[in-house]
Formats: sequence, structure tokens, C-alpha cells
Amino acid sequence: MTGHTHSSRPYVSYVYAYPHKTAYRPLAGHPAGRPSLSGLWAAERKDALSLYLHIPFCEVRCGFCNLFTRIGAPEELTTRYLDALDRQATAVRDALGDDQPVRFAAAAFGGGTPTFLTADELERLCDIAEKRMGADLKAVPLSVETSPSTATAERLAVLADRGTTRISIGVQSFVDAEARAAVRPQRRSEVEAALGRIRDARIPVLNIDLIYGIEGQTEATWRTSLDAALAWRPEELYLYPLYVRPLTGLGRLGSTAEVSEAAWDEQRLRLYRAGRDHLLAHGYEQVSMRMFRRADAPHAGPDDYACQTDGMIGLGCGARSYTSSLHYSFDYAVEMREIRGIIDGFTTTTDFSRAEVGRYVDGEEARRRHLLQSLLQAEGIRASEYRERFGTDPYEDFPAELELFAGRGWLDGSAGPGLLRLSPEGLAHSDGLGPELFSPAVRAAMAAYEAK
Repeated sequence: MTGHTHSSRPYVSYVYAYPHKTAYRPLAGHPAGRPSLSGLWAAERKDALSLYLHIPFCEVRCGFCNLFTRIGAPEELTTRYLDALDRQATAVRDALGDDQPVRFAAAAFGGGTPTFLTADELERLCDIAEKRMGADLKAVPLSVETSPSTATAERLAVLADRGTTRISIGVQSFVDAEARAAVRPQRRSEVEAALGRIRDARIPVLNIDLIYGIEGQTEATWRTSLDAALAWRPEELYLYPLYVRPLTGLGRLGSTAEVSEAAWDEQRLRLYRAGRDHLLAHGYEQVSMRMFRRADAPHAGPDDYACQTDGMIGLGCGARSYTSSLHYSFDYAVEMREIRGIIDGFTTTTDFSRAEVGRYVDGEEARRRHLLQSLLQAEGIRASEYRERFGTDPYEDFPAELELFAGRGWLDGSAGPGLLRLSPEGLAHSDGLGPELFSPAVRAAMAAYEAK
């Protein structure tokens, strides 16, 4: 298989969804054309759907960010965006039909920064989820992303009142100089004040995101950030390795050009291990390479990968939706001018009845995706569950890949015959291991994608 030249590098890419959006293509070019949503969802199970609402606005754009988002929202753009979201939700709910019960088991607001919206706009966002889609936000896990400067008491009060069970705040670093180096201008005092407001709002689960691998970061400064986060006893912590991607702020600065890839890999691995060990010593359990949960914390929602299972409804121009055979979304971009164009296009769309851009996920790709997403969880994958779902065995389906992982010491030999689980070293290399499982077709599509 091609594309294995840097095979055992630990940081190739973060696999939070497979196939990646850069493998999606306009469905108008597919023999079947742009499918109607009602046709797509007709035969799907709809009794435990996930709902995701995407808000593509931020107050600043961090240097590492490759999310689909824009800075600020001039001339009532947020109102126009919510109007479009309302139209889309109405069309999607109509397409789901009423011939079988439609129920949502989990909901999330992401972005961008959902709390960029005002308190009144957040009320409207919740209304769209509830009144248009029929999600009962007070009865299901609801996760919302925020940032230090937008986590105001007024906005948090709305979210708490509407049933938010988990709030995730991107802090990245408690060291001001590191935050600046990551093009994330913020002061520790502002971060601490925001965390105080979140705790005052009594939302059951607080997640803090931290980043390692920032220029100038040492084990000592990393420990400073970890301890500052631990002081709030967050129910969850995500530790992210820094990536510098094309067309992002840091990508344009070329900030790590003078540091060799190997040295940067080594720094990130060292900091990852230090962070992991520190959290394990402080009563946290490792759920995946990135996610750590306080051992005594309530389970307030889907785990790391549950949002990636089938039956996902995404609303908004950066959201994806998943049926059992098609993943679809709108066009994707990283460059600011392109993103603005896509958002403007979304706000003027009147017909949301068809899937525009996507990729069919057939038998073999579905197996690959299941293996990949299960294997990247610390608990691993039971061969019996895989067999039950697909009628085959992971070792039969992916002998070369699993042999390769075993040879590198990435599989846990003590797991027993029925359990396929990563070793600590395998978990550390999740971002190298994940891309090894991409199919040749998905690799080719990603390689052919022109970044914009």
C-alpha cells in the first residue's frame, strides 16, 4: 500500500472522523446525483439519533485552528445564519418523516464558538433544536463548546437553564507566553475567571482542552498548565498535540520550520507521556489518547467516539451528517475568504432537501471505520462485537495492518484472545496508527483534495 513512507511517525493526523471531509466530493458528480434527504433517511433507524448544531463564528482565530469558522459576524450575520439554520432544521425534520418515532439521544453545539452568540441567540438556537427538530434538551446529554472570553454569566445561565450537561472550554495553555505563541491571545486571569463562572453555573461536566507541543513549552510549563486545570477538578480533560496545518495562522508563520520534525515529534511525545502520567496519578482514567475522565465523575454523555456512530444529524454549514451508507455535509474550507463565501452561501440557501457534498461508506469502509474508531479507544474492541455487526473477524479483514501494529508493539499482548486493544505505546501513537487504517481510495481522495 502506498503512503507508508513515514509509517511509524507518532503525529500524522488526528482522526476524529473517518473518512475525513477532504475525501468528500460534490454528490452532483455521483451517478446517483444529489440524493434527497427523505430518501437517504427512509430506511435508517431514527430512535437514537445524535444532533449537532454548528456555529461557525469566533472572536479570534487561534494560530493552530483549521476548524470551519470566521472571525466576527458583521451586519446581523448571526441573525441570517440562525434564520438559515431554522430553515434547514425544518427541511431535515420533514425529511425524517413520521412513519417511525424520531428520537434524539444526544445533542451538541460546536463550532467555531457557539457562545459567540448572545444569550438571546442561544435561546433561539435551543428552540431550533427543540421546536424544529424535536430534541428534548433537558432529557438528553447536551454538550456545548465555549471560550474564556465568551463564557459570560448571562450566556452560561441560558445554557444551564436549557439543559446543558457538559461544557467544554478551549484553554490550550495557562501560561500567557504560550497562549501568545499559539496565536491565542488571552490572559490566565481571564481564563480563571471564566472557569469560575462555569463552575457557578453548576453544569455537571466541565471539560478543559489543553495543547502540548507549543514553541518554547517545557515539561515544567506543561505541568503548570496541568496543575492549573486540575485545581478546578474538571470532570474531563483533553490533551491535544499541536499540529501546524496549511492555511492556518501558524502554518503561514512557518513557526516550526527551524525545528526538525523528529525533534518536534520527540517533544510532543515527551510532553504527552508527562501529561498522561500526571493525570493518571491524580485520579483520572484514560479514555483515548486525548481524553481523560475523572474516575469519580458522572457519565454525562457520549464518550469520545460515540458522536461518530451512524445516525448523526448535523445542522449548519460546517456540520456533517451520517447515515449508515453516506456521510454528507456542505463544502469545506480553511482559508478565511473561502469560509466567508460558504457561510454567505448557506445563509441565502432556501432548499435544504438534498445532500450536497459527501462520501458513500460501503461495506469495507464501514468495517474500517468501525475498527479505527473502536481501536483508538483505550478499552479496545471485542472481536465478538465486530463479528456480530459484520459477520467477519477483524484479523481476517485487516491482517496486514494488525500485523504491522503488533510488530511495532502497538497492540496489548496481555489483552486476551477476544479483545483487540492498544498498548500504552500504541495509544501514544494513535495519530500515526489511525491514518495507517485509511483505505487506498480515501487516501487518494484526500491527496487529490485542493486545500482552500
